[in-house]
Amino acid sequence: MDGIIAINKATGMTSHDVVARVRKLLKQKRVGHTGTLDPAASGVLPICVGQATRVAEYLSGSGKAYQAEITFGVVTDTYDAEGTIVRTGDASGLVLAQITEALPHFLGPQMQRPPCYSAIKIQGQPAYKLMRLGEEVTLATRPIEIFQLQVVAWQPPTLTLAIECSKGTYIRSLAYDLGEQLGCGAYLTALCRTRSGPFQLAESVTLEQLAEAIVQHTVQQHVFSADYVLHDYPALTLDAATIERVLHGNSFPHQGSFTEPLVDLARIYDTDGHFLAIATWDERQHSWQPKKVFSWSAPDGTAS
Repeated sequence: MDGIIAINKATGMTSHDVVARVRKLLKQKRVGHTGTLDPAASGVLPICVGQATRVAEYLSGSGKAYQAEITFGVVTDTYDAEGTIVRTGDASGLVLAQITEALPHFLGPQMQRPPCYSAIKIQGQPAYKLMRLGEEVTLATRPIEIFQLQVVAWQPPTLTLAIECSKGTYIRSLAYDLGEQLGCGAYLTALCRTRSGPFQLAESVTLEQLAEAIVQHTVQQHVFSADYVLHDYPALTLDAATIERVLHGNSFPHQGSFTEPLVDLARIYDTDGHFLAIATWDERQHSWQPKKVFSWSAPDGTAS
């Protein structure tokens, strides 16, 4: 099997747990995820199977969306409910108007400091392991972008927030920073990823549903084709002679109505509509160069 399955991950599981489970269910060796989702979080975790693992890099850089529950008046060392309380504050007077006034401060491109309890590596060791050993850890700020913050519900002292953001954004850090901005502290109490790249929560399946689909021989209904994550890039349909060059890794001239391509990456198809390769534009050679060539056992359709 080759393709991508959007798994609705349950809380308490690591991303690697999900990969191992899918590998066992599908009896496939080549299975991988496209970016970790914290064990305490639930929601969309795209899993690449077979040759689709080769497009994982294009999905890992995609934007994400979350629904987060943030509770004010408490700060933990991990910035979430898994940690130890290190400070409390008075959130009794906090009103929604103060929150909505503060939220725009966090919109747009910015530098964010990740939680010290994170998987970011320092000299080969995850930061959270160093913290547990009692070592002092300071992580550098990283560029992120938050596109949208929308209040879903306010039940003092807990805020439910819908978030759209770039890759690399830590929602735990957002919760902590919002609490500091409002002067009473805050921590993340629940998190659900509602979108990862083009994959929505509504089209995701639980591991239990996947197992049932395998029994019912309907699993293909939940499999997206590998090129589904590449639809932002142009598609080039090539004739048989040019396809032969592509399959052997040879470059080919620009195809299309423009004298120069507008992007440096393209999807390659034959005249029957089969996705066969990813190519990059070589400005110096003025030609397309196959970057990844696929050999599918059979074309996979996207889930409807």
